Amino acid sequence: MPLLKHGRQIGEDAWISVADDAPLPHDRPALISHARWQAEQQHLASRNAPLGIRLPNTVDVLDFGPEAGRFGLIVLEFPKFSDGRAYSQARLLRERFGFTGELRATGHVLQDQLWHMQRCGFDTFEIAREDAAEVFAAAMRSFSHVYQPTGDGRPSALKQRLATARKQEAAE
Repeated sequence: MPLLKHGRQIGEDAWISVADDAPLPHDRPALISHARWQAEQQHLASRNAPLGIRLPNTVDVLDFGPEAGRFGLIVLEFPKFSDGRAYSQARLLRERFGFTGELRATGHVLQDQLWHMQRCGFDTFEIAREDAAEVFAAAMRSFSHVYQPTGDGRPSALKQRLATARKQEAAE
């Protein structure tokens, strides 16, 4: 499955997905389940190599959020295209808990949702289509202005209008 990071397709994923009953690689970034983290938290917290976690969209991020900084990667799942809980999880992780690591969307990641996912804080996407990079580029050109403020740093249409009005007043 193609993996896009910041809109570009990357060849090989640096993160090794590890089953709950499999040993962790000692010197490579490992991606574990939330269930494994809960069961082995004390042992895993002392790990020197990078650790990533897969969070089901049923996890309450308000409870998990303070632990987010322990991970270099958080993978949020979209089990079906109509289930948007991972959008809220992403915004909370980025905006409330200040997560700065890689935030990856997996599951039913569709072209018409990519732009909104990026606005919520996702920077990496698993997309089932082979032309994933072209699909991502097209999705990012979908909208030229935004109306709602989010943590992606793009100014809203209101802020742009106010800035333009201030410039016009200053020029007069």
